[in-house]
Amino acid sequence: MTKRFEEYVAVADADLSIISGEFFSLLGPSGCGKTTTLRMIAGFETPTEGAIRLEGVNVSRTPPNKRNVNTVFQHYALFPHMTVWDNVAYGPRSAKLDKRAGKGTIRKRVDELLQIVRLSDFAERKPAQLSGGQQQRVALARALVNYPSALLLDEPLGALDLKLRHAMQFELKRIQREVGITFVYVTHDQEEALTMSDRIAVMNAGNVEQIGTPNEIYDRPATVFVAGFIGQANLWPGRQTGRVNRDFVELDVLGCTLKARPADAVIEPGAPATLMVRPERVRVSPLADDAAPADLVRIRATVRDLTFQGPVVRLSLAASDGSTIIAHVGPEQELPMLRPGDEVNVHWAPDASLALPAADTASTNDFEQMIDDS
Repeated sequence: MTKRFEEYVAVADADLSIISGEFFSLLGPSGCGKTTTLRMIAGFETPTEGAIRLEGVNVSRTPPNKRNVNTVFQHYALFPHMTVWDNVAYGPRSAKLDKRAGKGTIRKRVDELLQIVRLSDFAERKPAQLSGGQQQRVALARALVNYPSALLLDEPLGALDLKLRHAMQFELKRIQREVGITFVYVTHDQEEALTMSDRIAVMNAGNVEQIGTPNEIYDRPATVFVAGFIGQANLWPGRQTGRVNRDFVELDVLGCTLKARPADAVIEPGAPATLMVRPERVRVSPLADDAAPADLVRIRATVRDLTFQGPVVRLSLAASDGSTIIAHVGPEQELPMLRPGDEVNVHWAPDASLALPAADTASTNDFEQMIDDS
C-alpha cells in the first residue's frame, strides 16, 4: 500500500504479511510512516494505492467501526466515572453481547480479561485510583474483551516512566501470548521492539527497509540504516575488493584489508561498501599481548576516551586512518588500567562483521542529522 498527502509520500509501497497470532512491530524514527501505516490498518486513513486485507477480506474502504480491530493509544481515554469493571464491559454492553450470546457472557468475558491483566482485585476502583501501568492494562482489557482479529497499539508505553515501561514490555508479551490475538505495535524504541516482537518491520522515510525476527534484524541488518538504528554499531566506509570464499568477502577499510561476512545484497568487486561490527563483539588487549588467535581481525588503535556505563566500559578508539572504533568492554575482559593516548590491539572474529552495501548519501545524512537532533 501507498499513502500520499498531496505531493508528500508518507508510505511507499509497503508490503506486509502479518501472521495471525504474532506480535508484529513497526519500528522507525519519527516521520518514517509507521503510525500512518497503523492508521490505514485501523481505517482512520485510506490507502492512496494498494489494499489492506484482514483475514483475506479487503477492508481498504471499510470504516473503522466496521473492522474487527481495536486500537490502544498513548492516552488511554478511560471513562473516569466508571469502575474498572464497567470500563472493560463497555464494549460488549454496547454490542448487546448478552442478548446475542446468552446471559452472563459479558460477566464471564470481563472477569476473564481482568484475570489475564491481573486486575481482578481492582475491579471496583475508578481510573483515578490506579497507577499508570494499571490504567494501561485496563485499556488493554477493554480493547481485547470483544476478541478482535488484531489489536493495534500506537506507542502505548510512551507515557510511563522507564522502570514501569520495562516491566510493561514483559506484561504486554505475556498478555499477547495468553489471549493469542495478533498485536501490531508501533514504536521508535528499539529495545521495546527487540524485547516483545516475533517479527519487526523497520521503516525509514516511508519505506520498509527490512522485515525479520529480532535476531535477524540485529545480526544481519539489510541496510546501513537498519544497522545504525537497531542497537549500536561500528559502521566504517570502505570498498569491497573481492570474495575470499562462500563465507567471507574482503574489504579495504580502516587503512587495511579485512575479512567479513557478506550481506544478502550482492556487492560487486570494487564497489563501495560499509563494514559493520557491533561494539560488544570488539575485543581490546594490551599492545604487548599477542595471545589472540591468528584468525581474528587485528588492528592497532589509540584510546581516545573511556566511559563507565555500569555493566560495560565504553571505549572510543582511533584507528590508524583516524576512524573511530567503539568497543564495549565487559568484566570478562581483564584489561589493565587504560588512559587516553594508550595504544592497544583491537580484534574481532571475521564472522562478527558484516559487509553492507554503501548507504545512499542523502539517507545517511538524514539519519546522522536525526541522531544529532536527538
